[in-house]
Amino acid sequence: MHPILFEFKTPGFFNSFLPDTITVYSYGTMIALGALMGFIYTGWQARKQFNVPFDTTNELILTILISAIMGGKLFIIFEDPAKYLNHPAELLNNFNQGFVFYGSLLFAVPAMLLFFKLKKLPILPMLDIMAITTLIVHGTGRIGCFLAGCCYGIPYDGFLSVVFRDPFCQARPLNTPLHPTQLYSFFLILGIMIFLLVIKNRKSFAGQLFLLYLILYSVGRTWIEIFRGDLSRGYVIDHLISNSQFISMMVFIISIYFYFKLRKASMKS
Repeated sequence: MHPILFEFKTPGFFNSFLPDTITVYSYGTMIALGALMGFIYTGWQARKQFNVPFDTTNELILTILISAIMGGKLFIIFEDPAKYLNHPAELLNNFNQGFVFYGSLLFAVPAMLLFFKLKKLPILPMLDIMAITTLIVHGTGRIGCFLAGCCYGIPYDGFLSVVFRDPFCQARPLNTPLHPTQLYSFFLILGIMIFLLVIKNRKSFAGQLFLLYLILYSVGRTWIEIFRGDLSRGYVIDHLISNSQFISMMVFIISIYFYFKLRKASMKS
């Protein structure tokens, strides 16, 4: 749609250390906006519930961002292993786009757990806070995907279809009605977030919100993958089960296991 929000010329006296034109990309801007809103929510809830100082929240968000960026970039390798193993510098190209959400998630979760343990914070209740934070960042990121044209859908000539015309968009083919899979993801995320906020004060056990988030998202993501058109993301079974669908299945199974384990433990106590 609009991969570039705007460009502006730099004043002449800055040209010695800045490019002549600075480009502000929609994807990066939405990620930054999501990170800011996620930080505000995390800081507010962590301080309200556990009196966590804002300095600690700053460290937490920074830890998550670094681990998420690393995971999101490294998981691109699975889309085309030969390409990235032979040319690892390609991982640093197009840093304004090209992240794998599950890579970010699978790196961020262990980083969060380690952080909570080192800072002696209650792990499961903090994960419930981070469920909403993750949804905030992920939701704004999906709007960024829509604007940039990445994570696009297969051709679809229906009333929900969208057409990408900007040559800088990643969506292909251009000027062709496609499934708006980015918006499908956004509304899935929004629906999960509303549901979790509704039940937040009535949860049965600590960690329930985070596990429900993983369960619901993995189911929805498996369905949305059917309509994805960016085939470069890779398949476990060629044109049958994508990498993301396979990871979704694993996330679903593991989350279901811990959901019932924690629920059973809470009923005994």
